[in-house]
Amino acid sequence: MGDRHFLSKSKLASFEQCPKRLWLETHRRGLAEVSERTRASFQVGHQVGEIACAAYPDGVMIAPDGDLTAALELTARHLAEPPRPLFEATFSFEGVLVRIDLLIPEAGGWRLAEVKSTGGVKAYQLGDIATQVWVAQGCGLNITAASIRHIDTRFVYRAQGDYAGLLIDTDVHDLIAERVVSRLDVVRAARATLEADEPPIEPGDHCTDPFDCPFSGYCSRDLPPAPEFPVMLLPGIAGKSAARRLLEAGFTDLRDVPPEHEEVAGFRRIYDATRNGAEHHDAESFSSALHAWGWPRYYLDFETISFAVPRWLGTRPYQGLPFQFSCHVELESGEVTSTGFLDLSGDNPSEACAEALIQHLGTSGPIITYNAAFERGCILELARRLPHLAEPLGALADRIVDLLPLVRAHYYHPQMLGSWSIKSVLPARIPALSYKGLAVQDGLAAQDTYMAAIAPDCPPERKAKIHAELEAYCGLDTWAMLELARSLSRRAAT
Repeated sequence: MGDRHFLSKSKLASFEQCPKRLWLETHRRGLAEVSERTRASFQVGHQVGEIACAAYPDGVMIAPDGDLTAALELTARHLAEPPRPLFEATFSFEGVLVRIDLLIPEAGGWRLAEVKSTGGVKAYQLGDIATQVWVAQGCGLNITAASIRHIDTRFVYRAQGDYAGLLIDTDVHDLIAERVVSRLDVVRAARATLEADEPPIEPGDHCTDPFDCPFSGYCSRDLPPAPEFPVMLLPGIAGKSAARRLLEAGFTDLRDVPPEHEEVAGFRRIYDATRNGAEHHDAESFSSALHAWGWPRYYLDFETISFAVPRWLGTRPYQGLPFQFSCHVELESGEVTSTGFLDLSGDNPSEACAEALIQHLGTSGPIITYNAAFERGCILELARRLPHLAEPLGALADRIVDLLPLVRAHYYHPQMLGSWSIKSVLPARIPALSYKGLAVQDGLAAQDTYMAAIAPDCPPERKAKIHAELEAYCGLDTWAMLELARSLSRRAAT
């Protein structure tokens, strides 16, 4: 513990993502910018960890107050006693300190388990558990098995407070064998990084893989301005492959690529609009396709929440559950009305949401969405879980149509930068409609805001304010679809 630069599994993970990240975490940690979403993910991890420990009522938590010296001593003391499951067992070897989530005695040795809130094993987790195995073995433990204990997404929450079966083990002992052998080399390289000056590493893909780096703002502070229309705006897998070849050829701005270049042949509409600075708009074809859908038109958008640890009976981990919808109804006469649903009680909103859908979406006319798979999936999942409402919900799902393919086929503006997201199309086509003034501006923020509203300590006045903020956001989603459909049906932008 006296090592000036003692390492941990998290520090080694930072090093393997980017040596500069480790250096900054150690020497310039005040530069880090940690998002609220990252903090929220830590809370989920703690919750899953508690459930994992609850499976072993005879287990011992090692020094929960965070005193590492005491944790090392307490771990050694318990290892000398008859074996019991240990939580956060703490070991130090070659200047590397680890706290092992679960250390379970079994015949001939110990099973080491790393608890994760993911729905399966991720590649980055293998380095973490390899570090723990290497340290534990270095301290003399016989590790007979190593596993990632993660969430089983097939689990259904059937009894209040009963999470037996939520977590399952995936054995990774063989997968990490080579990593364990090479840990000492990784440790030495990490320590050499810490003892040198700040590494001269430029921003790149490693800044977000496997996690968003909290030092990205610092590392990119002196970068020259990005090109106005970078070649990387080309969409899809094929577009990104073409863009990488254009970068290798020395092109950074799409407008600088010669028209005859083979890499832009498959993206002619985007390339031409970008190079000419003019939108592509086939109003006649768009209007014809839209007209075929008929009337009345129901513009629908859901907001959903998903819990790693299910809160409501009958639901699964990470299942998207609608707590809100907005609907704008447009008649052939041009008359428009709006309706919606929002439940901030914290109770399961599914049945009330389903009943509101059936009540407000009528029995005929297209239900227009922007990415139909999402809204259709929400409705069909409600039908599956609410069999007494399955027939009318299924009828709603059958009426869903998708505005996104129509926009993609008949419209492109250079300002969209290769994206047909409604939040990219809207400011290009109808600048007067904007999300910028809203307290909630995207789906992730809607989820975070919902979680704040259903917290037991949320005061009534704050909940009322959140209710208004969420209604404003979701309502703009459907109003934006309606206005976009009207605008793209006309020859000139409004």
